[in-house]
Amino acid sequence: MDDFDVELAKLRSRRRFLAELGMGSGALLAAPALGQGLVDLALPGGPSSRPTTSSFPEKGEMILQRARPPLLETPMEVFDQGVFTPNDRFFVRWHWADIPTSIDVQGYRIAVRGHVNRPLAIPLAELLRMPRVELAAVNQCSGNSRGLFQPCVAGAQWRHGAMGNAKWVGVRLRHVLDLAGVKPGAIAVRFGALDQPVVPTGPDFTKSISLDHARDGEVMIAFEMNGEQMPLLNGFPVRLIVPGWYSTYWVKMLNDIEVLDRPDDGYWMAKAYKIPDTPHANVAPGTKDFPSVPINRMVPRSWITGWSDEQTFSYAPELPVGGIAMGGDAGVARVEISGDLGRTWHEASLGSDEGRYSFRRFDMTLRVPHAGRYTLLSRCTNTNGLTQPMTPNWNPGGFMRGCVEASRVRLT
Repeated sequence: MDDFDVELAKLRSRRRFLAELGMGSGALLAAPALGQGLVDLALPGGPSSRPTTSSFPEKGEMILQRARPPLLETPMEVFDQGVFTPNDRFFVRWHWADIPTSIDVQGYRIAVRGHVNRPLAIPLAELLRMPRVELAAVNQCSGNSRGLFQPCVAGAQWRHGAMGNAKWVGVRLRHVLDLAGVKPGAIAVRFGALDQPVVPTGPDFTKSISLDHARDGEVMIAFEMNGEQMPLLNGFPVRLIVPGWYSTYWVKMLNDIEVLDRPDDGYWMAKAYKIPDTPHANVAPGTKDFPSVPINRMVPRSWITGWSDEQTFSYAPELPVGGIAMGGDAGVARVEISGDLGRTWHEASLGSDEGRYSFRRFDMTLRVPHAGRYTLLSRCTNTNGLTQPMTPNWNPGGFMRGCVEASRVRLT
């Protein structure tokens, strides 16, 4: 039995019946029963306590933001354990609650249609036989850290855990498009999936990118995540990977690829996930009339992960500081730490480079003159020269936060 046959056998044996895992679709409605503890996310604008749960299939302990559809946040301590986020602690975000609770891998097809010469219906077995690529990339929700926006905005009140980093294995989207033969005049590619609106008038969740972007050789259809088949809640059997872009484009349970010869005027591109067309996607609170564009590339970010906020330690003159950084749509060039609210900055040492779209570890030893309370800041500069700003942005969608984040510690 060759490697392909082994993987196909795994697909057949893992049809993902949530009921068999103790999680039928009805259980997604039972939010209070899922809670096992409470965590305080220290959100400034409202209730910040959230239940923790390990009741979802193939998931360890997660922060429960919403049960239906599932919105599960990764606890920050997970990010201190390495630059790759374990599959069972990887965040979950769905838009519609009608998610398949089982997958027929034998009958699963990915349609390739629209402005193409040869419409296709690709079985998983055929996809697994295609040439493979591997790429490390951060998957981050557009609204990650929305709970820190002031004044508050509507939407899931995440802290910083609506993100994760993985090694993805799959097939270049360009290869699939070439098999179908894109016709002249095509300008974009739209992607759809198996999840469905809960009301008849709800718009199917679809996203699109330009044809040039779709054919850049990095956008991929992935079927493997950190060396394993990905959990159903993260998109099994396949999902789209759009490195350097926010996760709204990373369509899960991908089953439809449509080549367009016109701009995508669907709801999720023309109305939802729009950001101000301004530096840092920033407008003054309350602003309503501003030019906007669909959200797209991520920006550099960094977080100190060695302790929870306001943690207390015994005083020592040298304080080890470490965490993770991401360059957004570019690599991490440097990370700096400040212990005096940004008056002075000290460059941290960077860990191994797993690729420009991956998290990168940073560490340094900071000298502290005396016991007391310290507010530590970290800032990342990416390889395009873009540095995290000190001032938070604001927009009515609560999107694209990228400012320097603070971590407070008390030394006694």
